[in-house]
Amino acid sequence: MKEETLKPKYNRLFIKTYTRFAAVITVFAVLLGVLYMRMYEEATVEQYEQQLIQKAQGISSRCSTYFKDKLSSEWWNYLQMFSELEGTEIWSISNPKALHPLGTDMSIGLDVSVLSQEYVEIAEQAFSSKIETRTKFSAYHECDVVTVGVPVQGINGEVAGAIILNAPVETQKEVVASSWSMILMSGMVALMISFVIAIPFARSLTQPITSMRSTALELASGNYGAETGIIRYDEIGELATTIDFLADKLAENEVERKNMEQMRLDFFANVSHELRTPITVVRGYTESLVDGVVVDEERRNQYYARMLSECQSMERLVGDLLLLSKMQNPDFAIEKEPVHLQQVFKDIRRTAWAIADERQIEIVMNQPEEPCMMMADYVRLRQMFVVIIDNAIKFSKDGSSVYITVECDENIRVSIRDEGVGISEEELPYIFEKFYKSKLRQNAKGSGLGLAIARQICLKHGGTIQVESFVGKGTTFHFTFPKMEEINT
Repeated sequence: MKEETLKPKYNRLFIKTYTRFAAVITVFAVLLGVLYMRMYEEATVEQYEQQLIQKAQGISSRCSTYFKDKLSSEWWNYLQMFSELEGTEIWSISNPKALHPLGTDMSIGLDVSVLSQEYVEIAEQAFSSKIETRTKFSAYHECDVVTVGVPVQGINGEVAGAIILNAPVETQKEVVASSWSMILMSGMVALMISFVIAIPFARSLTQPITSMRSTALELASGNYGAETGIIRYDEIGELATTIDFLADKLAENEVERKNMEQMRLDFFANVSHELRTPITVVRGYTESLVDGVVVDEERRNQYYARMLSECQSMERLVGDLLLLSKMQNPDFAIEKEPVHLQQVFKDIRRTAWAIADERQIEIVMNQPEEPCMMMADYVRLRQMFVVIIDNAIKFSKDGSSVYITVECDENIRVSIRDEGVGISEEELPYIFEKFYKSKLRQNAKGSGLGLAIARQICLKHGGTIQVESFVGKGTTFHFTFPKMEEINT
């Protein structure tokens, strides 16, 4: 991905995270402020009403005392003084239904022409020994007014009248308004602090992602040594660890790819080298025959024989290459059937005896009498052991022995040991590589593919192959295969 393909900056994750966090905080603050102010306003008005009720009850108690003591003049003085101090309107209303109502010297009558119907209803509730509270907008006062009605106890505990108290709530509105201002200021400060806190919060999410993006771009450009450097124990940390793991795997694959590429180049170089010599020989002999340089019949036959030998050598090389390529294909599966292992070595011994007899090399067999069965491709298995035995004879001294041992218990174990020149410790790790040949004269005509083919055949049969060798003392190849019943299970 190129930098030019990125979205505009306002589409970056940091901006999105920050703005969404800020929006959530803002909405939460506004809703909380509105809810709080609504509750505060209701609580303030309710508290104000309770205060007015307490005042009205105090006035009612004083009125009841003055009424019983017949101190009407002092009542009016008290009422006038209280109204001026509290800034409220106070009315004392006589209960016309009482046996001993408030007199006209201490009250006003329940006259609709004097009192509005609303006040009459409040007074009626007070006459029933109930406290009535109402809040309503007053056009006269040009604001909301709280009206409280409380009963006045007269003689023998009857309700002689009622006290109606009117108080504007403008002052309480101002208190609420000032509280609103304080809350708004507090909210603004809280939002600013929240926004500052949101910055490191957003960065804690976006910086690791930015680092992982940079690492991914480095990996895309071929720098497989790049790492995120993030150590966290959450989902982001797990993602960073996964990217670092991917980087390690890509680095390993890159090394393997280079090795495979080098092996491919070496393979073509080796094939070219192996084919160059026989092709050059065949071409030289062919040119000599075509130009008529060789006229002697015997020499011409020698040339033909050498050309045939070189062609056969090239045919074997190409066949070995095709076989090795087929064996190395993981999708290639050999056809297996029950094979009698002793029969395989009996067949091999007949073939190898003629070669070994020429050099007086004895092939010693050591195998169990009971049949040793395994699931295998008879032809491929025979080919594998022929390669090993042929090498054992080739590199053995005249008059020595080659020992073949077969053991059949939990697994099938086969060992082929010679008393030849041995393999040096430096060469031993490379003997199974394609086209690897030692510099010994016995290996001059070899293609370097025999042991590589033998190893692949062994692996296709689910076996293992190991080699131990000492220079001047000989070499031993150890094979291990699963028995037939274990393969069936």
